[in-house]
Amino acid sequence: MARDYAARWPVSPARNTWLVAAAILLLAPQDIRAQKVRVDEELEAYPTESVDLRCEFVDRGGRTKLTQVSWIWEPVDGQRDNIAVYHPIYGQSFPNLSFKDRVVFLHNTLENPSIRISNLRMSDAGRYTCEYATYPSGNEQGTTTLVMLAKPRNSANMVTVQAGTKSVVVAQCEAAEGKPAATIKWVGSVGGNHSTSTTNGPDGTVTVRSEYRLVPTSADNGRDVTCVVEQRTQERPWSYTIKLSVEYPPTVSIEGYDNNWYVGRSDARLLCLANANPAPTTITWTTASGSLPDTVVVDGNQLTVRKVNDAVNTTFTCEVKNKHGASRHQITTIVIEERERQLTSGPPTGGVIGGVLGIIVLICIIIAIVYFVRKRQEDGEGPPKHKPPPPVKAGSSTEMLNKPSGPPTATETAPLSPGEVYYEPTGGEPVTNLDDETTGALNGGAPPGLDDSAKYDTVNERKGHAADGHHGSDLDSSNHEPPPANISRGESFVSPALYV
Repeated sequence: MARDYAARWPVSPARNTWLVAAAILLLAPQDIRAQKVRVDEELEAYPTESVDLRCEFVDRGGRTKLTQVSWIWEPVDGQRDNIAVYHPIYGQSFPNLSFKDRVVFLHNTLENPSIRISNLRMSDAGRYTCEYATYPSGNEQGTTTLVMLAKPRNSANMVTVQAGTKSVVVAQCEAAEGKPAATIKWVGSVGGNHSTSTTNGPDGTVTVRSEYRLVPTSADNGRDVTCVVEQRTQERPWSYTIKLSVEYPPTVSIEGYDNNWYVGRSDARLLCLANANPAPTTITWTTASGSLPDTVVVDGNQLTVRKVNDAVNTTFTCEVKNKHGASRHQITTIVIEERERQLTSGPPTGGVIGGVLGIIVLICIIIAIVYFVRKRQEDGEGPPKHKPPPPVKAGSSTEMLNKPSGPPTATETAPLSPGEVYYEPTGGEPVTNLDDETTGALNGGAPPGLDDSAKYDTVNERKGHAADGHHGSDLDSSNHEPPPANISRGESFVSPALYV
């Protein structure tokens, strides 16, 4: 249908031009009118302050004649009140009594009839229209909206509550008579929640209230929660920190007993500690028998035993009360004898001394062990400084068995020269049935291949004894035979070298 309509009624360039011109003519009066009366679109003000409402008539052609100007106040829609009128002949007029002595013209001309309103009230908010009566165009006007702002009166306070199991209001925060309405937030770690309500005032202000709620416990007493108020008139958010007040009955404990109340001890003390809100009103000390011993003195929550004796070998009870209830705690004291005290107090000191001595002895032992090990290592380094003489062949076990026993014969021996090594048998030669006189190698004899070397060593040994001027002993001739170079298993046992 749109295509058919366009086909039946084609749009020519001339017609487009006519439509544009008509639109300009329709909009031109509004633009001209808006330009003729110049005012501020919106102003903000506070109570008790002053505000200037500017108005100026702009006549570009100079063909409009001004006859009168009026300021009309519209507090709400549908209500119009003249508050100021200026006539070039009849002068100024202020017909509204609400603005009497609070409104003045800044300039005594029709072209600039600006006014000033002093001592503003919240009820002065609304639209203010500067209206001209002109000829020949009729009335011309411009409107300014006056927004009245009010800084809220902020406050916060805690609400004293009693510990319980139900959610109650523990803090309140209020932003009173503010405009626009304020917003309230809560900051804290106590785990509660809040509710907010608003109340509109007759002058356009709004009061905002907020309540903080939680299930109070004794642990919440003294904890912090912060109220934060934000509002348009404030340069920065307003905040106030509240300490919660939760009341609860006392909890009691006794301190000071050290398990060392011995007979004769003086000034032994017990301290009764109470956690309560409000503070305890009474603190009472008693014993299992009811009355306190004569040696006991009570000063508030402190009990002092001037002289410990068997009378204080009892149970002490401390009872604390406040307006929400009472609580008590007890402790049993045991009096010990003087000797027991010394015995029980001795071991710690003796133990410390014994421990120190033990450590010293252990260090000395370690040093001695280290020194002994190092000495053995130093002595074991390298071969001996002197070559030991070859061992003397002992007789066979058969000869020893056949040799008649007799009284020991004294043997003359030469003294050992310095550095000479002496070998002494550790015991008698073991007797076996393996001796063979034919071979001599089984027990006491040397292998055949070693006879020459053995004889050479024996000759050298005899020469050495002759050179020293000593005579040999009358021992058996077998003792002068050369010893074997190697001693097989079953031969005589020889002790290790002994250094002199």
